[in-house]
Amino acid sequence: MIGKLLQKIFGTASERAIKKIKPILDEINQIYEGLSNLTDEQLAGKTDEFKKRIAERCSDINNEIISLNDDVQHAENIDERENLLNRIDDLKDDLYNAEREILDELLPEAFAVVKEVCRRLVGKEFTVTGHKLLWDMVPYDVQILGGINLHMGKISEMATGEGKTLVAAMPLYLNALIGKGAHLVTVNDYLAKRDSQWISPIYNFLGLSVGCI
Repeated sequence: MIGKLLQKIFGTASERAIKKIKPILDEINQIYEGLSNLTDEQLAGKTDEFKKRIAERCSDINNEIISLNDDVQHAENIDERENLLNRIDDLKDDLYNAEREILDELLPEAFAVVKEVCRRLVGKEFTVTGHKLLWDMVPYDVQILGGINLHMGKISEMATGEGKTLVAAMPLYLNALIGKGAHLVTVNDYLAKRDSQWISPIYNFLGLSVGCI
């Protein structure tokens, strides 16, 4: 009885999670509304803009890692080499945290850009696994919420037909901006091939390459 009362007051865990990220969704949609004024070239240029901002945020750490790697090659003894390598490991942790921080900041803009690209692709025809497909997908709010959840490292449960592949397109684009690759894992070879061809127009528009393993 108490449990049901608390749930009524505070909501389920899913409801609380959605309430927490709802402001991010609102920010995404607000940014999205302003992107229609951009030319295709300006919209595609957002990728380089995002990458530049990531590089600027992480440049000091990256430069120090490069410098220490050079020092490792000229280390005079094992102890010095080990100390340098330990310092590099610490800096890699710092770099990871810095990358996560800037990606979290870029998320609303990056997701809005993907949504705007999807809108501009509507009505265009693409070939997917040998079949012609007319693009008709623009992410719904529930799909954007799912994408935010995925970026946060959480599970987004969606029923068949609710657009899981489009959900993944947004966090995939965001995380690919670091330049270390981003992967979508699916259950069989056919779906991997189909989905890579299906969603690739988004990434191609934004200057990113797509592969299928």
